[in-house]
Amino acid sequence: MALELHDLNDETRQYMLEEQQRDEERGTLYSGMYLSTNGEHDYPDLLRQAMQQHDDTWLADQLRQDGRVKTHTEKLNKDGSFRKVPHTAPEMLAEGEFNRFYARGLSRRAINEGIENLVIYRAKPAQRPRPESEAKIGQEVNAKALLTDLRENPGLETALGVPGGPNSGLSVRLP
Repeated sequence: MALELHDLNDETRQYMLEEQQRDEERGTLYSGMYLSTNGEHDYPDLLRQAMQQHDDTWLADQLRQDGRVKTHTEKLNKDGSFRKVPHTAPEMLAEGEFNRFYARGLSRRAINEGIENLVIYRAKPAQRPRPESEAKIGQEVNAKALLTDLRENPGLETALGVPGGPNSGLSVRLP
């Protein structure tokens, strides 16, 4: 199920693409830890295609194909066997990064339109929402601060906690 991103349109998508280009130029494009060599190679173009005309669900579907995700990690279990990659790895990477680039793109759009703050909302239903996520819904976050936070913390938990961590379903929208 794709994220319901309220302000995902051609303008926001263009800002998202510019943010991806920025990361690629700086060598900071986050691709997680579960992509295979083939996946690492294909990921930037697949992400770009998703931003241009698709969504996070499309991206996850593409990552599942052609051996783009590893079957096992380099970490070992206690018995010495390699750990299996979680079956949700493609969704987690696709949803997380698409949402982060959406938030970055929307932040840039808001700044350019003279909008100071964005509003946190739930873009994906959660079966058991975390109390800390629920508490953020409806709060405003400064667009400039959010953009800076997301740029400085690629693939990591952000200082502002938006978007939320894995499977939080939180995103931002224009007021």
